[in-house]
Amino acid sequence: MRQILCLLPLAFVAVLAVRHWPVLAEGFAKLPAAEPGWLLAAGSTTCLAWVAAACTRQGAVVERLPAFRLLATQFAAGAANHMLPTGLGAGAVNLRFMTVCGLPLARSSAALALYMLAEALGRITLLAALLVAFPGALRLGTLLPGGALESLLVVTVAVVCVLVTVLLLVRRLRTAVRDFLRTALGEARSVHARPARALALWGGSLAFPALQAAGLVAVGRALELPVPPMHMALAYLAATVAVALVPTPGGLGSVEAALVVALVAAGGPAAVATAVVVAYRIITVWLPLLPGALTLGALVRFKVL
Repeated sequence: MRQILCLLPLAFVAVLAVRHWPVLAEGFAKLPAAEPGWLLAAGSTTCLAWVAAACTRQGAVVERLPAFRLLATQFAAGAANHMLPTGLGAGAVNLRFMTVCGLPLARSSAALALYMLAEALGRITLLAALLVAFPGALRLGTLLPGGALESLLVVTVAVVCVLVTVLLLVRRLRTAVRDFLRTALGEARSVHARPARALALWGGSLAFPALQAAGLVAVGRALELPVPPMHMALAYLAATVAVALVPTPGGLGSVEAALVVALVAAGGPAAVATAVVVAYRIITVWLPLLPGALTLGALVRFKVL
């Protein structure tokens, strides 16, 4: 069974590449025309984003995790994240890694929830700061046109009401949630009692989306997208916050569409914006996907996961 699990990521990459071959071919065709220095910068920020993710994961737990294996796990989690929707792949990989490192399942789950909260708050904080600094940079109405924002709010409120109702009616579920919240709050207090852990948690949660946005800016400069760098970063953050509500594996399809719309809303020509997004996803998703799958298989093979 373990050998089968080692081969599953490679099979998934092959299927994914066949399904998206036209996009891959188009993206690789555009890369030779780009400025190589800026493409190298985009690749560097992608690598640094894995380091930032590892710092945030370490900051979410009091115990010291093995640094090299933690970093390798973040690299492998990027590949796993394209197998399940909305970050579930990366969450499952990191949850398994923490339990193998000796953390109880309840504390590992609490650390995972703390990481997800910190990453979301970091991304929203950067987005809010850029919106305040550049209020006219992005026409937000173009991201959710035709009353879509109102519909999204109605659906969100309805889902929250349903969850609260179920929570109130099912006693066993209510007890489990209460126990989880108690564990999560205890873990958060323990982490914030150590300044080094708190700095790693919140510093990494801010650095991670900032580095991802910097990668898009670098690709935009490489392909001469006529949009100011900070406006491109704002477009990236707005698009990724919007697609967080779309449950697609790794954001494939939804991220590309939202990024193109956001870059056009920031003032970029549609053709150049599309080229930038395709090249950016090639560098940040497709090029690391095969080595990430190999790393994931190796971690499973050697029982790190």
